[in-house]
Amino acid sequence: MIQVKDVLKSFDGNVVLNHITANFEDGKVNMIIGQSGSGKTVLMKSMIGLHQIDSGEIIFDTRYGKQNLAEMTEKEVRMLHREVGMLFQGAALFDSMTVQENVLFPLEMFSQMDKEEMVERARFCLTRVNMPERAFGLMPSEISGGMQKRVAIARAIALNPKYLFCDEPNSGLDPRTSLVIDKLIQDITREYNICTIVNSHDMNSIMEIGDNIVFLRNGVKEWQGSRHEIFHAENEALNDFVFASELFKKVKNKEQGTRNQD
Repeated sequence: MIQVKDVLKSFDGNVVLNHITANFEDGKVNMIIGQSGSGKTVLMKSMIGLHQIDSGEIIFDTRYGKQNLAEMTEKEVRMLHREVGMLFQGAALFDSMTVQENVLFPLEMFSQMDKEEMVERARFCLTRVNMPERAFGLMPSEISGGMQKRVAIARAIALNPKYLFCDEPNSGLDPRTSLVIDKLIQDITREYNICTIVNSHDMNSIMEIGDNIVFLRNGVKEWQGSRHEIFHAENEALNDFVFASELFKKVKNKEQGTRNQD
C-alpha cells in the first residue's frame, strides 16, 4: 500500500497539489484521473520521488515496514526503486536491443541472478504477457504498438516489483488493443498482489479496471471510489468529466434506471 497524507506541492508559488490525501491499495488497479493540468502527473511523479513535495507524507508499506519517502536515505530510496516497475507512455523500449534484451536490461542492472537465471526470468515474463517466442529475437521496430506495450509490461515486472506505475498505458493504441492491455495490467496486478497506479484519462479503462479511482480537479482531490460507485456519484465535476460524451451519459442513465428498478 501507498498512503498519501496531506501532500502539498507548488511550483513558483503556484499550488499544483493542494493537501492531497489518498490510499493506493495492494492487489488493485488504482487510477488517478482528471483533466490536463489537474495535477495527476505531478502526483504520480511525487510518489515516485521525481518531485520533492513541500509538505505532507508519502508512506510506502515496504518489506522493511512503513517508510516515509521524504525521510528515506539515498540508499533506502535506491532500494525502494528496485521494487518499482514503470510503464511509460510510449513503451520507451531501447531501439538497438531485441525484445528479450529489453526485458533483460533491468535484470542485468539490478538483480543478483546469473546469466542463465536472468534469461529464464526474461523469457518467463515475456511468456506471461502472451508474447510469442518467435518475437523474442525481433527488434522493437519489427513488432506492433500493442506488442511493444506487452514487452514494456514484461520489462516492468521483470524484477518482481511491489509497485507498478503506469503513465497513460493505452496512449496511441486502438480500442481493441487497449482493452487487451487493460486486462493484462489487471490480471498481473491481482496475480502478484501489486500496488498498481495508473495515470489515465481513458474512460474505457476507468470503467473496465478502475478498482480504486482518485479524481483530481485543479490540484484538489474531488472524489475517490471504485468503477462501480462512479455511476452513482453525486460529484458534479466528476460527472462532467467522466460522462462528458453522449455514449457514457446513456450508459450512466441505463445503470441508474436498473438501480431504481431494483
